[in-house]
Amino acid sequence: MPKDSTSILLSLFADLLKYPSADTKQQAVQCLEQLQSMHPSAVEMMQKFTSAFEKFSLDQMQEIFTTTFDMQPVCYPYVGFHLYGESYKRGAFMAQLNEAYRGFDYSSEQELPDNLAVILRFLSLDADNFSGEFCQALLNDGVQPALEKMLKVFAENSEHPYFGLLSALRLFLVYISEKELTHA
Repeated sequence: MPKDSTSILLSLFADLLKYPSADTKQQAVQCLEQLQSMHPSAVEMMQKFTSAFEKFSLDQMQEIFTTTFDMQPVCYPYVGFHLYGESYKRGAFMAQLNEAYRGFDYSSEQELPDNLAVILRFLSLDADNFSGEFCQALLNDGVQPALEKMLKVFAENSEHPYFGLLSALRLFLVYISEKELTHA
């Protein structure tokens, strides 16, 4: 099934929230181009991320990613952590995600199921999946509140590349949530 523009953007955001590779700069440019036609108000924030590839080498972007999300992270990339902390509720949330993933023959591979990139990739599978009750609840009651908490670790109007990326993602998710409500 061909992907719609929402699915393509969700997939691109998922790619950009993984450890940077030689393809990341091009993926950032693609994401920026898609946002320009679909959600122009997110473009300014996305440009903060995209322009980082002009300022920093790939090695430096990998180091920024690692210090932001991985080794003693500034910002945990786990939705369940932001919703429930390290409690049994997070474990139940991850079990629910795994069950939903199995229903679509989707796997989080070596990553925890509540990783933001894993969830975005799941949401991008197809438009019917995305507009379903589970995915809309996951988006509105899970991903968006977690993103708000993730963004709080950065100073307002931060120049940090991942602040730009997460801010653009938040703006885009609010936009598509509102779009889904008007079609409901």
